[in-house]
Order: sequence, then C-alpha cells, then structure tokens
Amino acid sequence: MKNLDSSKKKISSPNGKDLIAKVNLLRGGSSFHSGLFTNPLEARSAGFDYENFMTGFYSLSRINNPNMLIHSLYKIIPPQVGCRFIATGIHNEKSNCLNLKLLDKLGNIYSSKIFLTDTENPVTKCFLSSETILVEDTEFLKFAYFHKSPALILPMVSLGRTIGVMIISGSHLSQDASLYSFIADYTGLVIHNGLLLEKSAEVEKTDSLTLLYNHRGFQERLAKEFEEAEKNSKHLSIVMMDVNNITKINRELSHAKGDEVIKLVGEKVRQNIRENDIAGRYGGDEIAIILPDTDVAQAKYLAEYITYSLSCCFIDDVGPVKVSVGIATYPDCSRDKEKLLILAEQAMYISQAKGYKDGMSAIISSSDFNFWDDMALKSYAEVITKRHAQLGVNFEEEIIDKFNNEQIKSSNHLAEIATSLAGAIDAKDPYTKGHSTSVSRYSEALARAINLPESEIEQISLGALLHDVGKIGIPENVLRKTSNLSDDEWKIMKQHPVIGAEKVLKPNPILRELIPIVKYHHERIDGKGYPEGLKGEEIPLAARIVAIADTFHALVSDRPYRKGMPLDKACEILMSGAGIQWDEDLVRKFIQIAPSLSSMI
Repeated sequence: MKNLDSSKKKISSPNGKDLIAKVNLLRGGSSFHSGLFTNPLEARSAGFDYENFMTGFYSLSRINNPNMLIHSLYKIIPPQVGCRFIATGIHNEKSNCLNLKLLDKLGNIYSSKIFLTDTENPVTKCFLSSETILVEDTEFLKFAYFHKSPALILPMVSLGRTIGVMIISGSHLSQDASLYSFIADYTGLVIHNGLLLEKSAEVEKTDSLTLLYNHRGFQERLAKEFEEAEKNSKHLSIVMMDVNNITKINRELSHAKGDEVIKLVGEKVRQNIRENDIAGRYGGDEIAIILPDTDVAQAKYLAEYITYSLSCCFIDDVGPVKVSVGIATYPDCSRDKEKLLILAEQAMYISQAKGYKDGMSAIISSSDFNFWDDMALKSYAEVITKRHAQLGVNFEEEIIDKFNNEQIKSSNHLAEIATSLAGAIDAKDPYTKGHSTSVSRYSEALARAINLPESEIEQISLGALLHDVGKIGIPENVLRKTSNLSDDEWKIMKQHPVIGAEKVLKPNPILRELIPIVKYHHERIDGKGYPEGLKGEEIPLAARIVAIADTFHALVSDRPYRKGMPLDKACEILMSGAGIQWDEDLVRKFIQIAPSLSSMI
C-alpha cells in the first residue's frame, strides 16, 4: 500500500463544453498510460473512446440513483484498464461509517459498511487523510471473490470536504491516477449536490419543533414502508403517542411550556428509536412512529422503553412527562394503511381513558380490545370524527361494514354487538342517549304482557334495540336540530326506517327477520304513517309494539325543547291516539304495565 502524489492541480466542476480542455489540464508534466490527448482522433487511435468518455461523464450530473451512478461510472473507465470492479463509499455521519456499494465487471452489486473506527483499513486512511492510496490486495473489503486485486482508493472531494471514497480495481492504475482522481472529485461533487438537494427536501418535510418528520413527510414515508411490508410479507407497526394534559399545560402555563414538553418528547423519541424506524409529529401533540419489520410484542417493548425514558424527565411546573400510547400492526390488525392509522389512534384514546398503572402509561394495542366494547367504540367514533376530512373515512359507513362482517357466535354475542351499535347511533344525539336500550326494554315488557312466545319476545327486543339504526345515515344537523324540522328536513328524517332496513339489516342474513320491525315502526293505524302508509293489521304486530314503546320513551324523556313528561301525562297522550295512531288494545295493555316501567326511564 502506498500514497500517490496528491499535489495535482484542483479542477472545478466541468461541463460538457469544456470537458476536453479541463481533462487535459490534468496532464501536468506527465501523461497517464493511454495518454491525455488534445483531440478525439489521437485518443481513438490509442483505444481511448473520448466521445464515450465525455457522454458518460456528462450524464453523471443527471443521475440520483446510487446503482445507476455506479453503472455509469463503470462505463466511462477507459477499457484498457481492464477494470475488475468499481466502488463508491459515502460517509454516513450518524453511523460514522462509509456505506460501500461495489459493482463488478459481470454487473453484480455488493454492499457493505466500513466503520471509521477501523483505522488500519486503507479505505479509512484514504478518507481521513484525503490522499489517494494504491493497494496490491483488496482483502480489506472482506469480499473473497476480489482478493489479490490491485486497487486505487481515491478520496471524493466536494467544496473542499471529503464526502467519501472511490475504489477502482484494474491495471495501470498508478499511471492513470490523475484521471481517476478527477473522476472521483467530479463524482463527489455530483453526489454531494444530490445529498444537499435531498437534505433540502427533508427540511421541507421536517417539523421545526421536534425535528421529526412533519405530517406530510410522515405520510410519505409510511406509504413507502407499507408498500415494502406488503411486498415482502413482513410486519409493520405504528406507535401513536399523545402528550397528556397538554391543553391544560398550554392554558395554565403558556404555549411555550407546552412546546417545551413536545420538544422533549420528540428528542427522546429520536434518541430511542432504531436506525430504520421513522418518527413524525402526526398532530399538534401527537407523535407517531413507524416500526418496519416489527410485530406487536416488539412494538410494545419499544414503546415501554420510550415511556419509561420520558417518565424519568422532569420539567419545571409540569413534573414527569406522561403520554398515552396506542399500537396497530400490519397485517394482524388491518391490511389497509388508513385503517391502521385509525386503529393506532383509537388504541391511543383507549390508553388515555385507562390512565396509568404503577405510574406508567397504559400501552394499548388494537389487538387487545373488542371493537364493540363501549370504550373502544367511543374512541373509534372520536378518531373518525377528528380525521374524517383528511382520511375521507366515514364513521357510519365503517361501523355498518364492521357490523355486517362480524362473525356472530351466539345470540348473546349478537345482542352485545347490537347494543353497542345502538349506543353509537344514540351518541349522535346527546338528548337520546340510552333511547334504544329503553325502547327495547319497554317493547319486551309489552310483548310479555300479551303472552307472546319467548322466541318472538327475543326477536322484538332485538328489533326494538335496532329500531333507529337507520339514523346512522341521517345528517347530524337534522338529528340535533332543537326547533321544528322544515318540510325538506322531514323528508330526510323519514328515510331512516328504510335506511335501517335496506342498508343495515338486509345485507346480514341473521338480521333480516328484524326488517319489518325497523321498517314499519313509524306506520300508523289510520294509514297516515311512513314509509308505506300501512294501516291497521297490515302493520306487523312487532312493529306496533315497538311504535308504542318508542313514543312512550320520547314522551317521558328530556328533550332540548322541553322536560320529560310525568307518567300520567304520557299515558293520557297514548290513550288519545289509541285506534288512530297506535293499536288500541296494545295501548291499554301498555298503560297497565307503565307504572312498573317507570324505574326503567
């Protein structure tokens, strides 16, 4: 191994027009093996294809793919060198190593790392000294195939800074060192320029407070990593973190203090994630981490470590920093990228609701809970409502799809899911909270009072629970309106029985027997109801029962425009409409049992 004369003249970045002149400036007092020529004819006569050299060399500036770059470099090396391989090693400051990419004459590409702590390695010496080194054997590359190959190791210098090395293996290397040094420097300039452009693009995608990706940058990286996970059938986990009490901190201690907390979380995340993990500021106080090739258990372990690190950090007037943490994993939780984000955020909300255990945040995976659990469903609704504009995901569509694709295991399971679905619908209107459950209980009581078979009672109870399921498709501005509805708004509202029957129940074979209850519970005995104007006994008995229970609960419950009526007043209204709006015999029987139902209100 020996250093070559590095006192050559420095050349600025060339362009295609003056390349010949600038290459010839490198001749100095000596020529290289094939000679530096003053015109293309002289070059061709010696076997040096000058035009090919110029074309290939000029094309380097338009290449930003590392593999394409090294292929192009191989093409412009003079053929008489008999190049066995060419390699480039770019310095990675974070890892303190040179990322080496090598192309051999057969077109094979090899990759490796050379750490700068290996000070005896000639590649390290070249990089640190910025001097060209000639070696007789490339054993130091640890590629057995290339042993006993002489090579020239050249620093790639750009703007006075060594950014990496170039290695060329072949014959007549020392004679051609000036040309190769020029190629190395020019390549270094091209790579450096590409890195600067890349860094500039990264700045546009970086959050200035946390120095993590901003929302746009995070989404772009997630798309790439998700595609990679799909392609290679690997796990991919998303960890979502939300800083607890940040609103209170901003309000009581100032936004500057809130920023201090978020900045600390970003710093700890950067310090503790792995090299291939990607973190971004997903929202104002939310930080998300993409964990490639990571299952649920591994994601939980990393999340626990980060939350522990944060709990050890104290901020004046705030104390230890605490976060809520949710996890969702591909493909276990979902095979859809947007759904995976929703599930991670849903798990984060559940973590927030569960609080702390032994002083540590509850770390929740979306695989840890039942979708139809009340807390889970509420959290899901919050996420969908919050993210609807950016995700284009509709909560009502999502929940109906989930409901109709649920594998029903038993009648109890069906009742539990129906109860959760009804609760989600009632939640759209805060003044009807618990309405569906109460109507179900009243309907069941009336069905028992007239001695219906147990199987029919169960069906009526379930149908009553879902009687308003069609309201899931009614706009909230209509549902929540506190004054009288306009004619157009009534037309919309009166669609809910059909929506419930056709859109929610009909696609599910198990629920089709409930269609008459849901579809006809707003029909009237006098034929003035909706949606089909049925009259008398044309209306199914179960629907007539639910109609009375539905009206009674509406009368005795508080509404935005009035307080709930006392029992006797509600019964008086039912009696006045008996035989006109409601089944007369059923109203009489219901009034008899109404006092015993008062505890259910």
